[in-house]
Amino acid sequence: MILLKTRTPLMTVDDFYDFVNRPENRARSFELVRGEVIEVSRPRRPHGFICGNAARKLANFTFRKKKGYITTNDTGIILEHDPGSVRGADIAYYEDAKNFEGLPEKWGDTVPRLIVEVLSPNDTAQYILEKIGDYFRGGVELVWVIDPDSRRVNAYSRDHGVQTLTEKDTLTGGDVLPGFRCKVADLFVLPEAAKASVKKVKRKRNQ
Repeated sequence: MILLKTRTPLMTVDDFYDFVNRPENRARSFELVRGEVIEVSRPRRPHGFICGNAARKLANFTFRKKKGYITTNDTGIILEHDPGSVRGADIAYYEDAKNFEGLPEKWGDTVPRLIVEVLSPNDTAQYILEKIGDYFRGGVELVWVIDPDSRRVNAYSRDHGVQTLTEKDTLTGGDVLPGFRCKVADLFVLPEAAKASVKKVKRKRNQ
């Protein structure tokens, strides 16, 4: 969802924090890539819906396991300090705090173990691959890229390469979230459709 690059002197993380919090910038979205500011667009509704579904699945799992926590809404992730790199992830899974008071006040230096990105129409392959590369260099172990158009998930592992999953497949958490399982198809299902599907299964069982 890249829009444009803003030509400014290379920024540190602290410079960037001050920049995004200027009054004229507070309603806009930016990332910092090796010192350069990039403005990014506001996502479409399907994008937000899929993020909500994926975040709910992950958050429910972490609460059951009582380990880690989920962030959403392009929360800043520091990947490099000087020149700075601060990326925004749709969803991220961390294990660095046990209570709300333990969360960093700003972005924090701890890197998430898992990141989920949902593609936007203007995301280029180069932009996504560069972002994944930055995540892995920063220490992220697993990145899931969800494509709303093809309804597929590319699961990128820092150690095991990439796996493409379709709606017929099941997404798993691997070594990062052992025991986590989610049908890819469930990421694209609205509650009313899920309710109708359950009723259909029950009718078949009763026949």
